[in-house]
Amino acid sequence: MRKILLVLSLFVGIILCGTFGYMFLEHLSFWDSMYLTIITIATVGYGDLVPVRSGGKVFTIFLLFAGAGLVMYTLSKITEAMVEGSLRRMLERRKMDKKIARLHDHFIICGFGRIGQVISEILEDAGRPFVVIERDPEVLREIDQLGYISVEGEAEEDEILHVAGIEKASGLIAVVSTDADNLFITLTARGLNPSLFILARSSGSKGTRTKLLRAGASKVISPYYIGARRMAQLLLRPTVTDFIDLAMYAGELGLKLEEILVSENAVFANKNLMESGIRKRHDIIVVAIKRDAGDMLFNPKPDTMILPRDIMIVLGEADHIIALEKEA
Repeated sequence: MRKILLVLSLFVGIILCGTFGYMFLEHLSFWDSMYLTIITIATVGYGDLVPVRSGGKVFTIFLLFAGAGLVMYTLSKITEAMVEGSLRRMLERRKMDKKIARLHDHFIICGFGRIGQVISEILEDAGRPFVVIERDPEVLREIDQLGYISVEGEAEEDEILHVAGIEKASGLIAVVSTDADNLFITLTARGLNPSLFILARSSGSKGTRTKLLRAGASKVISPYYIGARRMAQLLLRPTVTDFIDLAMYAGELGLKLEEILVSENAVFANKNLMESGIRKRHDIIVVAIKRDAGDMLFNPKPDTMILPRDIMIVLGEADHIIALEKEA
């Protein structure tokens, strides 16, 4: 911006100098002097108005060189800005592509609206890698300022999803503004990665939910429905709702509600809850266990076996859960 203002100031300055110079040397009117100055700088040739005095001719020579120099300077700055901008964008894109190439088991967020922004913040706080796909250049600049990895383009296009690393991703969140776009994104993503977990946003109508599931969505969420349910729960069970919030987001109580996948080599694999010593060693409550087949065991008994590929839902302090995850 400062370069543009500088060039404009120089142009105005040289036109004013030329105008007053011709008024003084050639005794012309203001408008005739300005006209003579402009055609001299533009090098379009003289017509019926030409410098006739020696002083005016010498002044014209200097004005011609100054004007031509200023024009060349302006063109060089414009070219420099174009090349510099293109080069910078190319280098930034290559840098971003290298970051994406190093990612694996990451999430792809399609759309950076209000919902996409909140999801990004939560994933960033949790230390989980993710890529944002967005088509709006202004929004992309905001994403870059936040330091998030981004891809510019339409999320329903195969090439854009490939650039975002869909083959190595563990999940995709389709949260663009319209159900139709989310449907196309889901359909395309499922075709490119059959095992991908896809979470799709819906406006809430049953027909849309069914179509999204049919297109390949693993889960379909309606923000309006979820928001309404939460508001109702705050009216009916405010204490329970507050506790869940504190547990989910490690609030004032310092507690977290977390899920832990049990590996084949886990310390407590193929042991029952009592033998595992999870409660005794880590002061953690096992709220539920989800079997690999999909069965959910709530409030499991002490003799409940912990099997490989089970998912334990646990409640406890954040640092204790981290210690337990290392054993899983």
